[in-house]
Amino acid sequence: MVISPVVLNLDSVYLSDEQFYQLCQNNQELKFERNAQGELTIMSPVGGESGNREAELIIDLGIWNRQTKLGYTFSSSTIFKLPNGADRSPDVAWVQKERWENLTPEQRRKFPPIAPDFVIELRSATDELEPLRQKMLEYLDAGVQLGWLINPQQQQVEIYRIEKPVELRNLPTELSGENILPGFGLNLSLY
Repeated sequence: MVISPVVLNLDSVYLSDEQFYQLCQNNQELKFERNAQGELTIMSPVGGESGNREAELIIDLGIWNRQTKLGYTFSSSTIFKLPNGADRSPDVAWVQKERWENLTPEQRRKFPPIAPDFVIELRSATDELEPLRQKMLEYLDAGVQLGWLINPQQQQVEIYRIEKPVELRNLPTELSGENILPGFGLNLSLY
């Protein structure tokens, strides 16, 4: 059963960045995102299998990052303020070290105003595919260099790169971090 997240149309209500931040802080039991048009999405929780897959992806990226010290790894609890005004929380994200360290301490403490260099969205059993694809395109438009949309339900992964067509691969497959995450690879037969 696919359960769609709840989307609130806030056409007549404008939330400033600070108000959105406070809304999230005051309702920590809920997970929010906001698109560029200001629509607020209350995200559905994921089940055990999806939560475990997400954790394994973060672990793999985190181990690589600890070894290379090239950047910072983030979980789905992190909301990024994208250049188009959207507030998004990818399942897994990575930001190059210099770009992250150029943010002020206040920007790092709240919702960082930066597009990650790399994102992973993992489709859970409760996710519809098309909104995830739209989110991946939004990430590219915001400056994300490489993104993977992992779709266990259809045994596929979609690879998103700037100014290139989306590449579709069937699982199992080996993925490369390419020049964005040099030396990082992922064997998707394990997920």
